Amino acid sequence: MSPEVVRILRHELPDRAHDEQVGALVTLDLPDDSPMLGLPWIITFGPLGDADEWEPVVCGPYERAHALALAEAVVAEEQLMAVVEPLLPALTPEEIRGEIAAAQLAAEDEAAQADRADLYGDFEDTIDEELELAAEREPVAEPATAPSRDEVRAGFARIARLLTSKEG
Repeated sequence: MSPEVVRILRHELPDRAHDEQVGALVTLDLPDDSPMLGLPWIITFGPLGDADEWEPVVCGPYERAHALALAEAVVAEEQLMAVVEPLLPALTPEEIRGEIAAAQLAAEDEAAQADRADLYGDFEDTIDEELELAAEREPVAEPATAPSRDEVRAGFARIARLLTSKEG
């Protein structure tokens, strides 16, 4: 798989009862034709703030729509961070090393962008402003309905077929 430049979005979902921010969902903003959309996805749940410390809980694999809906359902009710990301079905150490190299290259590119941004201002402030503007443009969405057990099981079956048909 070739490396793709992706943008990470943070979605805070309002607590419907108290109209306060209760959870955050972080995922990749991918183009509609991205091959990553067809991969299995995992959800990592962890504490939202520094006050709580506990080991993250990783769930999945799921189809992307199921992962997003399940994550939204959980963070809409609790102060948690959910990270929804693709699971790369690597078959060999070489494939894994290739993915690691791509991630390292992307991190270097991001660091270079941050260094360039420091010439003109604080990179973190710029990112925060961009996220705030994006949140203002997008209406606050109600969490998607979580899939049923049968829908998730059907997704598992499709993922199993996908993973077992991968040629290596």
